[in-house]
Amino acid sequence: MLGFLLRLLPFWVREPLLIAVGSVLGVRIMYLAVRDHDRVAAGLGVVFLVFTAIRVHAVIRALRARRNPSPTASADGTAVVAAAQPQAQAQAQAQAQAVTGSRPRPDTPEKEHNAWGQAVAAVAVFGALGAALWVAPRFMPSDDNAPQPASCSGGAHEELPKAYKDTPRPVTGEELCKALNRPDLAELLGTPGETATTASSTNNTAPLTDGKVAQPEAEVTFDTYTVNVSATYNELSTGQYVKLMKFGDEKDVKTLTVLGRPAVLSSDHTMKLEINLGSGGSGGPVGEGPMARTLSVALDRKDRGGSCDITVWSTSGALPNDSALLNIAEKVLPRIPERPAR
Repeated sequence: MLGFLLRLLPFWVREPLLIAVGSVLGVRIMYLAVRDHDRVAAGLGVVFLVFTAIRVHAVIRALRARRNPSPTASADGTAVVAAAQPQAQAQAQAQAQAVTGSRPRPDTPEKEHNAWGQAVAAVAVFGALGAALWVAPRFMPSDDNAPQPASCSGGAHEELPKAYKDTPRPVTGEELCKALNRPDLAELLGTPGETATTASSTNNTAPLTDGKVAQPEAEVTFDTYTVNVSATYNELSTGQYVKLMKFGDEKDVKTLTVLGRPAVLSSDHTMKLEINLGSGGSGGPVGEGPMARTLSVALDRKDRGGSCDITVWSTSGALPNDSALLNIAEKVLPRIPERPAR
């Protein structure tokens, strides 16, 4: 049906139309073939371009025929017999006009101008359509089903505990989550390409403090690692915390300095809690979970008390290099105000 409709169009409309469509489709398919390394698409694009080249050649031949309508001469200088036919027709038309008394028509027919106008309009319209098809994928939303990274749950309207009001310039869990849930967090962990599956935050208080010590917390989970960041506004300095580690079970303790602040790296097992959702609803005993690596950094350069703890672990037990925790700390710590002097 489409081929029949194309054959009904005049030559000077049909051919520019085929050239415009063929060139746009050919170039677009070749671009996609090169981008996706698809040989089948490249062959299809070559077919469209060859088809377009043939149509261009036909139009050029037609234009040359229009520009040189004069009869060709023979080798001895005499015109061919067929050249006399247009002259006889012109004389017959002149006699007929003289008899009827009508005015002679202009030598140049108006249909030629209309054909050229239609051809230009067809090329312009389909050129605009081709440009729209070319640019549309850049501005139209993608149809892929790629998972979107998790966003921090909003807790702006949550009432903060009294400990936050009594603490000078404390950071909230929501602020910690926004500082931690960075677009490059997976790359900092050494797993580029992963997408955060969950991101959450809380405005808790430190345990065993009767709700008097603010301890906001944020956590971001990936397929490989889970990262937890907390800020504890107590009176325990990092130096005192290192001394307490000698009496605990922490392993691979290493003291260092991060952004001019005292810091310490340590390892310990997480807790594993099993909950039975059956009829009894009872939970199993608390067990030992996978190993976790923690970087604790003082909240100020003079180590007046309090710390920011960055902990990473995975269900498989694998841990990233310590450089990953240092890189995360260098991104997160500037978002946490230093503890002022008391």
